[in-house]
Amino acid sequence: MATPPPPPCRADKGEQPPPSYGSTTAIDFRDARSLVAPDDFTIVTATLARQHPELGWVAAEQRVLEALKFVATVARSSATDLMPSGPVDAGWHALISCTAIYAELCARLGTVVHHQPEVTGAATPAPGWLDRTTAAIEAAGYEVTPDLW
Repeated sequence: MATPPPPPCRADKGEQPPPSYGSTTAIDFRDARSLVAPDDFTIVTATLARQHPELGWVAAEQRVLEALKFVATVARSSATDLMPSGPVDAGWHALISCTAIYAELCARLGTVVHHQPEVTGAATPAPGWLDRTTAAIEAAGYEVTPDLW
């Protein structure tokens, strides 16, 4: 298996969102797709599909789903230095660009998951970032889609 390129960014937990944001509905963490409303999932997928028309709808859905797993894992995990792969980061970008949906998601998760872009010339990520991240996602109860990591 080839070594993946360094990730384009990392994630950090932030402050708790104000209580005025978000739903009090219990979250079913077993199904990452249910972390956002069905219409919101479609909106985020459409956003990614417009940004990357070469992907097609199914591939865009897969990236958004992996991004939801990643964000939920960062929010709930004590692991640090978790980083998305390039394809998952594209899904995360689409999610973040839908600001109301992302704010609602973070409120439901109980913390803001910040996107920290890596800059060219910055220190390379700690070895094992990919294994550490996918292990945390699996420990959170999600199945990792290997082709996207």
